Amino acid sequence: MPPHLTVFVTLACLALLVGLTLLFTLPTLRLRQVARYLRQVLSDPAACPDPPKSLRSVAGDLTGLRDRLRLQAEEVRQAERRRQDLIAFLAHDLKTPLTSVLGYLELLHDEPDLEPDLRRKYTDVALDKAKRLEELVGEFFDINTMDLTAVGTEEVQLSFLLEQLADEFYPLLSAHSLTCTPDVEPHLAVRGDGDRLARVFDNVLRNAVSYSTPGSAVGLTARREGNKAVVRISNQGLEIPEGELSNIFQKFYRLDAARSTRTGGAGLGLAIAKEIVERHGGTIAAESTGRRTTFVISLPLIS
Repeated sequence: MPPHLTVFVTLACLALLVGLTLLFTLPTLRLRQVARYLRQVLSDPAACPDPPKSLRSVAGDLTGLRDRLRLQAEEVRQAERRRQDLIAFLAHDLKTPLTSVLGYLELLHDEPDLEPDLRRKYTDVALDKAKRLEELVGEFFDINTMDLTAVGTEEVQLSFLLEQLADEFYPLLSAHSLTCTPDVEPHLAVRGDGDRLARVFDNVLRNAVSYSTPGSAVGLTARREGNKAVVRISNQGLEIPEGELSNIFQKFYRLDAARSTRTGGAGLGLAIAKEIVERHGGTIAAESTGRRTTFVISLPLIS
């Protein structure tokens, strides 16, 4: 074989060998680069840079994955902050009435010769604070077990339930110098769990009472709208900022960050209401215009 042909064949073989080597090693290198980048994303999505240029063909997918992980990580952090806030708020709210209960019981125990009127006064205060503790524990228990329980399928006369609830609220309304004249369309019937639906409207009404301006009126209307029963509960008080309206039904979320004990329980009532309504195939939303806030609850009617 001529020398020049030998050189050509040798070069051709070398080129083929190099080509085969690159063919089999480049995918492995790319896979290693992808794996290295994924490890960076998983270890710290927030600090991970854009994919290297060598991964340009899959850069869009990797960037999308990184952004989704960043969003999920932020959601987890926010949920954890709300959980920690709830624990702190609940501990504060439990400690206050518990301190009162213990204080008045110690007075009753240490002063056996108290005058009957004074003894009755201390007993009433201790009992009132003990009931407050029971309500707080009940709220916390409900919000943590609601997902595990099934919804009933009985027929619930919604019109009657709302009228009855308005009557039961009369003492609480009077104590806050409020009025409520229900305007409920008759014969509204839905399917579900009557006790839990009563809990929804009880929670929303209590929220309305807590945040109402003394001397104002709490609105309660119920109407048939298509195949839905739509209940509106409104009150006059402080306006809820638009940015807060979508958050007030979240678990562990508190609108009144100052934790005013005037405003009721551990801040879980609306989250419980939302859970129950959605399990009944309905929706709940809040609207705030000026000083008027309205909660709108929609439930499927029995056709």
